[in-house]
Amino acid sequence: MKPLNQLIRPNIKNLKPYSSARDEYTGEAAVFLDANENPFNQPYNRYPDPYQRKVKQKISEFKSVSDTNIFLGNGSDEPIDLLFRAFCEPGIDNVVSIDPTYGMYQVAADINNVEVRRVLLTDEFELDVEGLLRACDDNTKLLFICSPNNPTGNCFRKVDILDLLRRFDGIVVLDEAYIDFAPEKSLLSKLSDYSNLVILQTFSKAWGMAGIRLGMAFASSDIVEVLSNIKYPYNINVLTQEKALELLDNESNKQYWVSQLLAERDNMQVALADLSFVAKVYPSDANYLLIKVNEPKAVYDFLVSKQIIIRDRSSVSLCEGCLRVTIGQPAENSLLLEALTMFEK
Repeated sequence: MKPLNQLIRPNIKNLKPYSSARDEYTGEAAVFLDANENPFNQPYNRYPDPYQRKVKQKISEFKSVSDTNIFLGNGSDEPIDLLFRAFCEPGIDNVVSIDPTYGMYQVAADINNVEVRRVLLTDEFELDVEGLLRACDDNTKLLFICSPNNPTGNCFRKVDILDLLRRFDGIVVLDEAYIDFAPEKSLLSKLSDYSNLVILQTFSKAWGMAGIRLGMAFASSDIVEVLSNIKYPYNINVLTQEKALELLDNESNKQYWVSQLLAERDNMQVALADLSFVAKVYPSDANYLLIKVNEPKAVYDFLVSKQIIIRDRSSVSLCEGCLRVTIGQPAENSLLLEALTMFEK
């Protein structure tokens, strides 16, 4: 990896971060008259902890990662955007991404006026390591890998990801949003071995809390400091922090939900493969299945007419004719299968 100060945008390196009232004083007090808050409607009249210390401490214990290596964002989309803003000079630098993959990498790049160089996966949906490295040049700052990948659903070989971490001299962003559903383990244990590794995880999937908008980024303390310096001061609200603490005290719920979804995924894989118009059901390490069908638009429109919404991915690279089906509760999955059986007839 290049030295971090060579990767950071010069204006970000020289930035003087905003200092809030809660930066200047942290602790208990009898009277708070420092932040121009309304003194009524406690406790929600107070600004939230800008560094989410209690939540980070809980996550630190749960993930066996130091709290200095944790950045919390408004969903994973916030750290994705901040990585562009911290490391990519608009109109000059570029990033490399796999194709197909999660669409927000491209959107964040477009918003920040940064070129994205997309490298196709292999026909087996695996990483083209040499192709990814060939796409890089001296101005490539970030390399995005989503594993399990959206929409293909598969985990990439760990050996390939580690190879990229060793050979790419910029920052590798590994998005593990769906890792709780995968047989593969997270690469969090490798965080201290690779100073150029940023791992994204989320409360939206396995934790069942997409509505609270809380994403986690794990990285070296130096990278976390850079992101913390440029985020908005109070990016995680009080209600989200409270709910996250509540969730982390009830991990058994998450484990139960994951086990139920994995069982349903196995059932759905068999049932979908039995439908005559389904050409292929791809293996999945996530909470969804990618299926290839003969008439994707017709299937999608028919399901919409039955008020069942899935995702049409037929226009995505390597996914021609494909639909993406999220695994729901048993009753929801049954309704989907009933509708697809009707379409088949």
